[in-house]
Amino acid sequence: MSVIQQNTEQGLYSPDFEHDNCGIGAVVNIKGQKSHDTVANALKIVENLEHRAGKDAEGKTGDGVGILLQISHKFFTNVCRPLGIFLGSERDYGVGMFFFPQDELKRNQAKNIFEVIVEKEGLKFLGWREVPIRKEILGKKALECMPCIMQGFIERPKKVKQGLDFDRRLYVVRRVFEQSSDDTYVASLSSRTIVYKGMFLVKQLRMFFEDLQNPDYESAIAVVHSRFSTNTNPSWERAHPNRFIVHNGEINTIRGNADKMRAREENMESEHLEGELYKVLPAINTAGSDSAMLDNTLEFMVMSGMPLPLAVMITIPEPWAQNATMSQKVKDFYQYYATMMEPWDGPASILFSDGDILGAVLDRNGLRPSRYYITDDDTLILSSEVGVLDIPPEKIVVKERIHPGKMLLVDTVQGRVIDDQELKEETEKLRLVVNARAVCESDLLLDIVDDAFDAVAEKYNVKIKVFFSECFGMMDEGRH
Repeated sequence: MSVIQQNTEQGLYSPDFEHDNCGIGAVVNIKGQKSHDTVANALKIVENLEHRAGKDAEGKTGDGVGILLQISHKFFTNVCRPLGIFLGSERDYGVGMFFFPQDELKRNQAKNIFEVIVEKEGLKFLGWREVPIRKEILGKKALECMPCIMQGFIERPKKVKQGLDFDRRLYVVRRVFEQSSDDTYVASLSSRTIVYKGMFLVKQLRMFFEDLQNPDYESAIAVVHSRFSTNTNPSWERAHPNRFIVHNGEINTIRGNADKMRAREENMESEHLEGELYKVLPAINTAGSDSAMLDNTLEFMVMSGMPLPLAVMITIPEPWAQNATMSQKVKDFYQYYATMMEPWDGPASILFSDGDILGAVLDRNGLRPSRYYITDDDTLILSSEVGVLDIPPEKIVVKERIHPGKMLLVDTVQGRVIDDQELKEETEKLRLVVNARAVCESDLLLDIVDDAFDAVAEKYNVKIKVFFSECFGMMDEGRH
């Protein structure tokens, strides 16, 4: 049986009508301090969201549960060394989570194809690790379609920078592989994040993956999701998290969004994917769920040079045209990007992470509420409802919710929380400075504009300066 299940129209059923209403949660240490407590608390959250997780009539197979984590260098170094896999330093390697066919012949064929693609893309494959699992806890339906779950490791070339640059190379590898092997699903392939998920009941996630029980597995970011699908056939690959997001709700405009993305592909260009763009197109897999297609789009935008928070703001904007309470700067920001991307609209609460930041955004109507606490030990706890963790009241310093159309961002590199107003106004300032630089003709004017850019970028986020410079082609040889 193929790991990737294709749902086809039968009788009154159509995959176009699939929707879901789920439970989401996240735990993040604002200062970026990694610990196993972050992982354990996130697992507690999803276990307490059982009422937001679907199950079959027997009550033994779930719609899907999963967790997105930072890659734990401490953990993977320890478990890979006995296998003869030497990883080097943190973020000097990528980890892929693969759902292979159970059939040994097909599995070996897929593994060989992947290794060949890695080599052809100029990277070095380090080895495979079979993920320790407890399949005896699964229900019959989940066990019947359970994939063979393995991890693959890829070395970062010395000439490729850590972080996004390396992840972009891994993105190309994954897209080429996905178009070469139609019976294997890649849950994640990154140097920063990894996804553990499957067709579980909420309490089975922790029990199924032995990695998650290991105290050496440490992370500063943990994002969880429990799936409650309606009119939907569950599968291992449709469980969340996706590669960047978890999503509670639905995208009601999905057909138009996907069609317009496909229509743009003929004219798409990216200096970051120059000569390789054809390898990753089509950007969207239209056989995926609405959440998966949004994740595809965000991933494509990020790999093309756009910061993840900006990509989310563009795809899920707040109502701005007739908003008398919104500043003109933010209105200008939304008006500018409305010429490039139509809204992905519908009731949606979305958490997103690239391994350095954790963000949350709520749709403009606020139909999928999310609440969060900040505690006195610099921990932010966010979920689709309160009460998911027992927290002594005296430890809570902030109690808030995500407001309709607004965004919350935690930057673990800077070690701070960035609120919606600051995020959008500073992003708009950066855009204006970038545009101003584009029309400058003299070095004197360029120096003045560059000084303004440096000041804004330093106040907002040092990383954003690099992202925007790459995205809009700001940097010249010999400058900065």
